[in-house]
Amino acid sequence: MGEMTVTTREGRKGATPSPIAEVRAGRRLRAPRRPRLWFEILLIAVSYYTYSLIRNAVPEQKAQALRNADWIWQAEHSLGIAVEQTVNHAANSVSWLIVGMNYYYATLHFVITLGVLVWLFRCHPGRYAATRLALFATTAVALVGYYFYPLAPPRLMNGGGFVDTVAAHQTWGSMASGNLKNMSNQYAAMPSMHIGWSLWCGMTIFALASVPWVRVLGLLYPVLTLAVIVATANHFWLDAVGGMLCLAFGFAVVRAWYGALPYQLPRLVTPPLMPAKA
Repeated sequence: MGEMTVTTREGRKGATPSPIAEVRAGRRLRAPRRPRLWFEILLIAVSYYTYSLIRNAVPEQKAQALRNADWIWQAEHSLGIAVEQTVNHAANSVSWLIVGMNYYYATLHFVITLGVLVWLFRCHPGRYAATRLALFATTAVALVGYYFYPLAPPRLMNGGGFVDTVAAHQTWGSMASGNLKNMSNQYAAMPSMHIGWSLWCGMTIFALASVPWVRVLGLLYPVLTLAVIVATANHFWLDAVGGMLCLAFGFAVVRAWYGALPYQLPRLVTPPLMPAKA
């Protein structure tokens, strides 16, 4: 299916795309190409370095960030969703739980995202570039939020009553507190890329995995991440909404560029049809 056989005047037969294939190709602005390993490693490394450089180069507007945090907190009270402090104190009362969440926050953000990229590269090369573009566009637009809307995380609010769980339990690995805090912009909490990236991972796994329990884990991953970022007092609920909006922008970019969402593209990269010789 997908091709029609036509006979030329010389009597030779050649394959031409079906009308459906032509319509689909016409709607696609750019056809997927086979990813190259060396290029992808270099691109990801350079992109993350650039992202970190720009994020940390944004001026730490402490006074404005604290005012914005107060506004977010008051807005959540008005909406009836200001339960972050209750979640933070409840999780902090169980040492093994909050320590595990601290390590989760510090590590899985990178490990799972890179793991999904590797899986896409190996098993879904036709969808890899589009899905990667969604991730990159999501991350790029987040930088705009960091610059124009500096926001202190709950743990840094004045009189907020939140527990900085990394500082309290002296756990390793977080760029948000402790000895590493000066290496990261502390007032870039909106939007939450922990949510943006984890939701990207979860949607990708759910859409493309063939094993049911793996698809369920894909759905659980962003849910658990949401619980972690709130319990560790690194984000408000509304920061998560910001991350979701950034991801929506990322998928919109892919839809405009490829003419389809990444999961609708073919799993394998098909070579272009060669014109029939006369």
